[in-house]
Parts: sequence; C-alpha cells; structure tokens
Amino acid sequence: MSPVAPHVHAPRHAFTFLNARAREGLTVVSRRSMLKASVAGLAGLSLPALLRVRSESAQNGRSLRGNKSVILLWMSGGPSHIDTWDVKPDAPLEIRGPFKSIPTRLPGVRVCEYLPKSAAIMDKLTLIRSVDCRDSNHQPNQVMQTANREAEPRLNSNGHQFPAIASLVAKLRGPNHASMPPSVALNVIDRTHFAWGGYLGKAYDPFVGDKVGKLLQLPPGLTMDRVRERRTLFQQMDRLRADVDAGGSMEAMDRFGQQAFDIVAGQRAQAAFDLSKEPTKVVERFGEHHWCQQALLARRLVEAGVSFVTIDLSNHSASGTWDTHGDNIPPYGGIWSGLRPLLPVFDHLFTTLVGDLEERGMLDDTLVIAMGEFGRSPKIGTQGSTDGRDHWPVVMSMVMAGGGFRHGQVIGASERDGGSIKERPVTPGDLAATIYHHMSVPLDATYDDHQGRPRYIVENGAPLRELI
Repeated sequence: MSPVAPHVHAPRHAFTFLNARAREGLTVVSRRSMLKASVAGLAGLSLPALLRVRSESAQNGRSLRGNKSVILLWMSGGPSHIDTWDVKPDAPLEIRGPFKSIPTRLPGVRVCEYLPKSAAIMDKLTLIRSVDCRDSNHQPNQVMQTANREAEPRLNSNGHQFPAIASLVAKLRGPNHASMPPSVALNVIDRTHFAWGGYLGKAYDPFVGDKVGKLLQLPPGLTMDRVRERRTLFQQMDRLRADVDAGGSMEAMDRFGQQAFDIVAGQRAQAAFDLSKEPTKVVERFGEHHWCQQALLARRLVEAGVSFVTIDLSNHSASGTWDTHGDNIPPYGGIWSGLRPLLPVFDHLFTTLVGDLEERGMLDDTLVIAMGEFGRSPKIGTQGSTDGRDHWPVVMSMVMAGGGFRHGQVIGASERDGGSIKERPVTPGDLAATIYHHMSVPLDATYDDHQGRPRYIVENGAPLRELI
C-alpha cells in the first residue's frame, strides 16, 4: 500500500503573527515578505515552542516536579506471546511451539526457557497477558504507541496524525531538565517503526538519536552550521522586532531559541550520549550488542533529564525483527531460527537495565515497558512455513518494571490455546492512562486536531488498578 499523503492543514506555530505566506499588496516577492518567510522557517527548530510552554506552566504554578520517565523497549514486528511470556506447556506441539518453559520467582508462573534472567527477577516485574491490540498493525506502528485504535493509516486516512504517547508527554509534561529534550527515539532504522507528533506538530516529534556515542540527530537538511546561522539570526532581530513585534514575542523567541540551540549543541546532551564517560564495568555489564548499548544510553538520557526514551529493538527496516513469519519468508526467520537468537539478547538487556536503574535509585521513577504491536497466531507453521507464526492482534503479552508500581504479578490471561483473551482485557487506553498516571499527566487532558476539535489523550481506558 502506498504511503498516506501528508495532511493538507499545517499546524500553527509560534510565528503565525508574521503571516509569512500572505502576499502584501501587489508585490510578488519583497524583501520584507522574504524576511517574514525566513523567520517563519525558524519554526523548523520547533523546540522553542515546547520550552515556552514548559516555562509558562511553571509561571502558572503547574511546574511538574520529580524525575519521572519512561523507557519503551519497542519489539518491532510483534513478538510471539506464546513463545515468550504466555507459554502453553500443556498444549499440543503445534500451539506450544519448539521452546520449553521454566519456572520463575512467582509460584506457578512460567516463561520461555530463553528468558532465565527475567524469570529470576519476576518478583520485580508485571506480566500482562491479555492486551487487546485489535486494529494494530506495523509499518507504520501507530495504535499501541498512540493508544488510539483510529491511528491505523491503512484503515484511516488521518491515522498518521494521532500523536504518540511520548509526544503527548513531551507536550503536557516536558523534560525533567531544561537542557534536555523531552523525548528521544533511538535506533531509528525505519521511521515507520515509530509514532510521531501528528496533530501536535513537529515541535513534539522525538529528537532522533543517531548511533551510540553521537549527538542528537537534527531534522533532515538541518546541519549544525544552519543551526548556528539561525542562532545568529536570532541575535539580529532587534530592528525587525521594533517594526513588527511590539508584543515581545520575538524577544521570547530569542530566549527559547537560545535554549533550543543549547539542547542540540550543549554539553549536557553531548555528555549523555557519550558512553565513554560511563565506568568500564558498567559498559561491560551491558555488553557490546548495540541493543544493549542503547539500553545503557537510554538510562543515561533519563538520568540527564529526558522524560521518554523509545528504543526500536530491530535490526532491519522492513516490518521489524520480531515479525517471525517463518524460515521460508526472509528476513524474518521463524520461531526457532528467527526468535530464538533474539531472546537471550533481550533477556540480558532488559534485566541489566532494570538492575542498573535499581542500583542507582532510579527504578521507582522510571517505568520500563517492553512490548510490540501485537501477538502471533496460536498455531505454528502459517503461510506455508514449518515454524512461523502470523500476526495476531486479538491478544498479546507485555512486561513492565519500575515506575513505583506494585509488581510481582500477572495481569489477565489468554485462553488455553493463546488465541484470545480469557480474562481482564487491557486496552491501549489502559496502557496510556497508566503511563500518564506515572508521569503525573492529567488523564482528562485534550489536544486539538487540525480542525480545532479537542480530542482526549485517553480514550476507553483507565490506569491499571492492579499496579497502583
């Protein structure tokens, strides 16, 4: 299917008052109109608007305290719930699959044999085995990252406009430190693996982290030289301000624009991305695999003040590494050859991250979530494969740690064959509400779509009562 065309309505920005696209009199192109268009283009940095909202919130007594954060380990492609967290050891082979199950620290709770480290800390985790992810798809991966069932561009022409949970956290809470971005996306092999700012505008897209050890990646076509040019232009606005801005908006733009520049080029962000500053023993504990290094980087980012970090646990730019359709359908592989090599890597990075956060006293403030966009079909060997499983949005499993929640439990259950929800359905809205509760974001908050209609950030959901 061809990509969905961008929405024709552009979001409002901080420079609307300049009417940059309005022609003046009979002049087709004038020095003044070109200057206006150039200044409006400064909105491409986008972060000044976010910093301004954060500042206004503080001035109005709505300053958000604490260092609450979220690390989302996005298992792009849809991991098989039956072969990971919701094993069915008593089911026939065509359902239970090729893996054995092992006990965990929770009596009666078993998981896949390739997750032994997770099994050992199950008293610190919550398994959710009844996630209702109907309408979710991948490429683009929208529904579970936005918590809105309408966010499916294959079914809804406006599906790509629904903002990511991370973007709404960026808008309604902002960063924990003014010199850091509120949201960062790591391992962006393919942009379709992520949800973005949508109706909120590009101001609330996550900052894109490049390879480990490099600076935050700027938007396409925007180099550090151009940022410096814009910074210089900020400093040359006095004459323009006197002419067109008696209200002082340009003065504010100077201040917040400076902050935006400092985030991109400042020492705090650079230091957070520099793993060479981490003790050798910690780097060695996480290991050399790039997923594990990005997990360490995620911890450094939230420690420095980022509120929401999403890591795409994927190795290719197709639908995702966890999309294990079968050995006869490359590049995915099946459950044995495709999923089996992934699980020890995930098991190590997840438990190491949780342990590292706990050692640093950060686990109660940091909610760690691992999930994909849906589960996999209950019977093995779909699509002519010997060991593949197809997409299965009827039910999936996910795992949580930290956030100051009550862990050491399993929420919900699937039927004996893992094909449908047996009890305690958990909706995308429930997931969003739980995240917003953790981040102290009002659950009744709204945002406007491009027609100016308010939309609630939580639809058909409530914080998971078992966790609170």
